[in-house]
Amino acid sequence: MSDEQEIPKEGKYIYGIIRHAGPIKFGPIGIGKRADEVYGINYKDISAIVSNSPIIQYEARRVNMTTHEKVLEEVMKQFSVLPVRFSTISEHNDDAGILRILEKEYKKFMDLLIKMDGKKELGLKVLAHEAPMYESIVEKYENIKNLKGKLMNLPADKTHYQRMKIGEMVAEALKKETGNYKDIILDFLKPFSSDVKVNESFGELMILNAAFLIKNIVEPEFDKAVNNLDEKYGNLMTFKYVGTLPPYNFVNLVINTKDI
Repeated sequence: MSDEQEIPKEGKYIYGIIRHAGPIKFGPIGIGKRADEVYGINYKDISAIVSNSPIIQYEARRVNMTTHEKVLEEVMKQFSVLPVRFSTISEHNDDAGILRILEKEYKKFMDLLIKMDGKKELGLKVLAHEAPMYESIVEKYENIKNLKGKLMNLPADKTHYQRMKIGEMVAEALKKETGNYKDIILDFLKPFSSDVKVNESFGELMILNAAFLIKNIVEPEFDKAVNNLDEKYGNLMTFKYVGTLPPYNFVNLVINTKDI
């Protein structure tokens, strides 16, 4: 019996779908260590962006996820793209399997491509500055300000309960304030976006974690709007703005490659 590990069969790794007719290549930037050529397989006026790949389950490690995303970013320099779920591989080592997928799902793909045409995803995370935000809360909420003032010159060991009470009041006020700021920011930015996906926030100081679907022609206006918010609230919060992402939050293409 041979001790050699069985070599995986070859297939086609699918990165995304674009609106394009005819051949196209993006260079040797494919996933894995082989740097396979990334190219388009065309059906009518749409193309699947693929590279050769062993038929394996790629681990969701940074190096693999980053390669997948960089391919999509390269494609996005020329096209609107429908991103396909990470580690989607056709088990056919030729174009025929991909062509069958494109033929079968043509209408769905085309409808989504029309919806996403000329648009991109922009990400925005807003984080409160801890000390300034707490100071603004103490200043704004009279009940907290007054109680804190009464305890200022009293020994800590005699006012343990009252200080715990202040902590609870501040935490409740922080929750209210971050919610208010979240609404203000979203209301200000929504007119510039085609769609918004608000994702889960992590930690009490994260005010907003959102993705915006933006028309390319509106991007300068959206940039200006974010800058205006930063100028107005920059003393209280940080705006972490990430531009030109594949529209993961608005398209989640799961392709069944098993029955093709």
